[in-house]
Amino acid sequence: MTPPPLATRTQPFIESVIREMTRLAEEHDAINLSQGLPDFDPPEPVRDAAVEALRRGANQYSFTWGDPRFRAAIAEKYRRDNGLEVDPEREVTVTCGVSEGVVAAVLALSDPGDEAIILEPYYENYVPACLMAGLIPRYVSLRPPAYALDPDELEAAWSPRTRLLLLTNPDNPTGRVFRREELAAIADFCVRRNVIAVVDEIYEYITYGEHRHTSLATLPGMAERTVTVSGLGKSYAVTGWRVGWTVAAPPLTALIRKAHDYLTICAPTPFQVAGITALRLPPAYYDQLRADYHRRRAILLEALKAAGFSFTPPQGAYYVMAEITPFGFADDWAFATHLVREIGVAVVPGSSFYHRPADGAQAVRFTFAKRESTLREAARRLARLQRR
Repeated sequence: MTPPPLATRTQPFIESVIREMTRLAEEHDAINLSQGLPDFDPPEPVRDAAVEALRRGANQYSFTWGDPRFRAAIAEKYRRDNGLEVDPEREVTVTCGVSEGVVAAVLALSDPGDEAIILEPYYENYVPACLMAGLIPRYVSLRPPAYALDPDELEAAWSPRTRLLLLTNPDNPTGRVFRREELAAIADFCVRRNVIAVVDEIYEYITYGEHRHTSLATLPGMAERTVTVSGLGKSYAVTGWRVGWTVAAPPLTALIRKAHDYLTICAPTPFQVAGITALRLPPAYYDQLRADYHRRRAILLEALKAAGFSFTPPQGAYYVMAEITPFGFADDWAFATHLVREIGVAVVPGSSFYHRPADGAQAVRFTFAKRESTLREAARRLARLQRR
């Protein structure tokens, strides 16, 4: 019997490298410092709110674009913490995590043959989202060690077909927090070139030292041309709940809602209800969140330095890109495979964050979204790493 012909839509990309490394960590009983999933519990009031929502019957579909009470809480959060006036009825769409929010925005706001500029190294979902939508990705490099934006390179990537700009702030995988001057350059570019920015801000509350996050949509001219994407997963340690959202001007939101409706119908109802409690936690919660991550960051960075890695300390989020050149491995995959199998620590090969694998072939990404005891055990294992 002749097998059916297979479609070619997914041929330009591979399965998630991050999730593959998580599988390898499980297989080799390694500490998973690859995927950004915490090994500690969310805040107790948030867990209790989820349980109570289930008991009270929040088990069916919500409105497609989100429970009205949760959308109101999202709007309240942006007014309070970001300086944005947001209409929950016309500008907020609740999605199944940030990844779906990005996909819905890309599908809704572009046509096949358009181009999207992606700042790299990038979160690995961005390129497949563009390719499945029929977009042509163009890349602007943030080069180590500073990972700073060069406005001239951004300008050089533009063409008359450029429709979207995709970025993360604070950045995954580099941990970079964009300075206000860099955001101003991005805003100037988007306004002059009539480009829509899709910006993932899920790590906005996780910053270090003097670095603080600024929402791109607050800059002049950007409210009408920015899709701000965020969610509950990272700030409240509930990555498995899959609750995110987009905030955008009404003309953009109307299109995003149509794409979202046919992608997933709605995000999980009980977790939206619990999200109301999460978004109304007091300021002290976020102070403690930053303090906790500062300690975790210090443990991992000290371990990496002692083991012989070079790196740029992250300014935000909970990742660090580390150079592996001193260890003498052929590339990032050879190093990551050795690390998970022989040392018992899983990381993400750096090439998965670049469109040219060679650009990341001497780097790997670590996460420190773990208990301090987990990170200290990872440090003990990394101390066994030897140069070839």
